[in-house]
Amino acid sequence: MEPQLSHQVTDSVATVVVRNPAKRNAMTAAMWRSLPPLLARLAADPAVRALVLTGEGATFCAGADIATLQGSTAEAQGLAVAAEEALAAFPKPTLAAVRGHCVGGGAQLAAACDLRLAEEGALFGVTPARLGIVYPASSTRRLVSLVGPATAKYLLFTAELIDAGRALRTGLVDEVLPEGELDKRVAELTRILVSRSQLTQAAAKEFADGRTDRDAHWADQALGSGDTAEGVAAFLERRQPRFTWTTAGRTPRGRRA
Repeated sequence: MEPQLSHQVTDSVATVVVRNPAKRNAMTAAMWRSLPPLLARLAADPAVRALVLTGEGATFCAGADIATLQGSTAEAQGLAVAAEEALAAFPKPTLAAVRGHCVGGGAQLAAACDLRLAEEGALFGVTPARLGIVYPASSTRRLVSLVGPATAKYLLFTAELIDAGRALRTGLVDEVLPEGELDKRVAELTRILVSRSQLTQAAAKEFADGRTDRDAHWADQALGSGDTAEGVAAFLERRQPRFTWTTAGRTPRGRRA
């Protein structure tokens, strides 16, 4: 099988799978390049309300496939950063489902997701110090925001791998599941995510990521959305809400949450 990113959309959840089994799902140059346009298409799809990123088989992603990243280190790093930033900017909730190795560029992608779930036995590492590479400033800041400066320095200085338990304690992952339970929990959590208000999620994502200039924008969106009235009505009527605001700022005709 040629290395590739595959995807499918089921029950409002887009699942993107990193496939390069011969190299533990390492990302080739072509795969890095293909991720931003793929994410743009999925972001524009009104049927998509959440996204899961995972790896094929027993490995999430072992980093970059160095053999395919010919040319300058800066050019190769630029591909990874562009993919990472596109994932971080995805306007709907994103979740990394991690088995096995999540290392280097794989950890970069996982950190760019909103949530990270891992199976017991997963291993995490941020490994540029093994190659003498300067880790990008944006990626370093994102890592620090997740785990704090002390753990970020440990990961970057040593390039050592940490297990899922330590990743959970430091905030690198949100939940650790027993072997065989990851898919079930991902399905359960994404069902919850797609049932909630996209208005709330989109605003919270921007605020949590440090945007400080969008208060008026989101106040206007809330006033015109109808989501608050629907949420209150559903609560009082003891039914599931039918939220209709989308990240496009409109409700497609015939759409139901």
